[in-house]
Amino acid sequence: MTATIARDQAVTTPARKSGGRINRRSPLARVITYGLLLLFLIIVLMPAYVLVVTSLKSGREIGVNGQWNLPQEWTFASWEKAWTSLRPSFIRTFELAIPVAAISSLLGAANGFVLSRWRFPGADVVFTLILFGMFIPYQAVMIPLRSIVHEIGLPPGIPTLVFVHCVYGIPICTLIFRNYYATTVPVELIEASRVDGAGMLRTFGSVILPLSAPGFVVTVIWQFTSSWNDYLFAIFMSNTRNGPITIALNALAGAQSPDYAASMAGALIASLPTLLVYIVLGRWFIGGLMAGSVKS
Repeated sequence: MTATIARDQAVTTPARKSGGRINRRSPLARVITYGLLLLFLIIVLMPAYVLVVTSLKSGREIGVNGQWNLPQEWTFASWEKAWTSLRPSFIRTFELAIPVAAISSLLGAANGFVLSRWRFPGADVVFTLILFGMFIPYQAVMIPLRSIVHEIGLPPGIPTLVFVHCVYGIPICTLIFRNYYATTVPVELIEASRVDGAGMLRTFGSVILPLSAPGFVVTVIWQFTSSWNDYLFAIFMSNTRNGPITIALNALAGAQSPDYAASMAGALIASLPTLLVYIVLGRWFIGGLMAGSVKS
């Protein structure tokens, strides 16, 4: 009988915070919260609205109808023009972003494993030197970097950009994987693989890599979007004939008489792959980013 009464009281009594306060917000607080969220959403979506609306207008209508009004005559001519101009560079950018994301993530995982769980003398110094590459401004090394690439003999365009982005992606990927392995992978797992006779490479390939999916999600998204949206390296290491989509998009915009509708359509086309990457992998991105933040 006592247990039944206690259960009924637990069901009917509202949840309370410490101090006896009811854990419910007032209607006014909810209205203010949702109102602010709606305001921020409108501010964020305003540029996207202008992009879409302008891309669906004809060239002569943009100057007459304004940028905020809906098109009087809906047309996809600007999308066709933009796609025709950007298609070669669009394909080349995939040839850049996919290898960069895969190679730099794999190298970062290997470095992070060695620096976190397979210690050696001077490991902290090596890790500090690797991280030092994150804080060097790209503009400061652009001219020496071009000289190094020329001495190596890499052809201009996508091969050079793959090399450069992989090199500059290793520090951030190493940092992410080192923190992930140091706080997530148990030391006992590494010791058990050593007892079974597995060396460093066998342990990394058979034990560590299957557990590294959260870290790979973070680094792949980071490197894919960074290389896809890059303009500084692209303008120095390539041109409109062999460069990525950012160079072609700049050429599409023009200088003397820009086609705003085609430029807006081209910007939307160029942003679609990164948007899809975040839509597909976004729900794992935060989880992977936070996986190495708290020691289990």
